[in-house]
Amino acid sequence: VSKEKGALKEGWSFLKPKEIPDPKAKKPSDWIDEPMMVDPTSKKPADWDKEPKTLADPKAKKPDGWDDEEDGKWEAPQVPNPKYRGPWKQRMIKNPKYKGPWVAPNIPNPEFKDDDLVYKYDDFSYVGIDLWQVKSGTVFSNVLITDNEKEAEEARTPILEE
Repeated sequence: VSKEKGALKEGWSFLKPKEIPDPKAKKPSDWIDEPMMVDPTSKKPADWDKEPKTLADPKAKKPDGWDDEEDGKWEAPQVPNPKYRGPWKQRMIKNPKYKGPWVAPNIPNPEFKDDDLVYKYDDFSYVGIDLWQVKSGTVFSNVLITDNEKEAEEARTPILEE
């Protein structure tokens, strides 16, 4: 039973790519790669900056023990102004001249060399296993890499009998 299948050459980067972006290609000077633009009809309202960011708290009262000569002139604490609209920014609209991100055309890679035996190694020195476990202490001592089911069965039998 196989959960997934694929080819090493297609799923992994063992070989250099067949095609590469053309290093000589240049983005055209008239290429627009900004998807949004400032709306030229968007104008700042004349009354936009009339409201301050904060106001003196109308509910605040001068403390009973406040002495203007000793403590200085009393000023009410500042609270956010609900009518303040923040800094003005021009509205943005979709750019009608937007062509999308520029991508260089692909050309055949001069360094590409096909290899039908990309999977073949004379000796595997290491095996990497990515394992998530709840309880630590698992030990792997017998790892067999083969494409021969009979050989795998013969190697498995004595291990299970131990």
